[in-house]
Amino acid sequence: MDKVFKALADETRRRLLDRLHEHNGQTLGELCEHIDMTRQSVTQHLAVLEAANLVGTVRRGREKLHYLNPVPLHEIQERWIDKFERPRLSALSALKRRAEEAMSDKPTFVYVTYIRSTPEKVWEALTDAELTGAYWGHHNVSDWKQGSRWEHVRTDGSGIADVVGGVVESEPPTRLVTTWVDPQNEGQEDKYSRVTFDITPHEDIVRLTVTHEDLWDEGALSDVSGGWPAVLSNLKSLLETGSPLPQEPWLVPGH
Repeated sequence: MDKVFKALADETRRRLLDRLHEHNGQTLGELCEHIDMTRQSVTQHLAVLEAANLVGTVRRGREKLHYLNPVPLHEIQERWIDKFERPRLSALSALKRRAEEAMSDKPTFVYVTYIRSTPEKVWEALTDAELTGAYWGHHNVSDWKQGSRWEHVRTDGSGIADVVGGVVESEPPTRLVTTWVDPQNEGQEDKYSRVTFDITPHEDIVRLTVTHEDLWDEGALSDVSGGWPAVLSNLKSLLETGSPLPQEPWLVPGH
């Protein structure tokens, strides 16, 4: 957390986060356009933000795209804002405003979090029905083989699936790609979104990157902007402490 506060203490780095908040998924060149600074200096600031887990990057061909990662901000909110019952941070809820500017060939949302665990345990936490029920409020049910169906089933015993989809790629314990859709829209190709989990060892911890793309309306974008940070914080807590954080069940419908 010290790295987060140090990164936020610099005005230039805050401006870079503001730029990504306005338009996520920018290249270094795009970020430099409105910063009166050399590319080398901007690169150094971005490195500090990435080290603090406030910015994540994704390669698209020769380009390196930068994405705002609100997970650490969410953790600050939970630890220092919500605890003292002050007004909640508006940054996360405002993320949906950039939806109209998003380009179709870029991931809509990219979240990166670091977890003191192993790739095998993170994979298990994402795919084990009982574990997902503990921190997500829904059981993720499937055999997780490529081409298989998966369901996001309520934990109330009703057996109702609020989200269904297919397993596009399954490479345990490093990569899982799934499609998501509201059961009422199943079979309608334009209603599906796509979620990719990339699990990468990072020294003695694990880097988990969640990419959620092809969200087709503002309602789903709003759900994502508030939902993924909470789920990832809860997952991190479960794996690092053995206890999930108290929270309401969350899901992202495919619409």
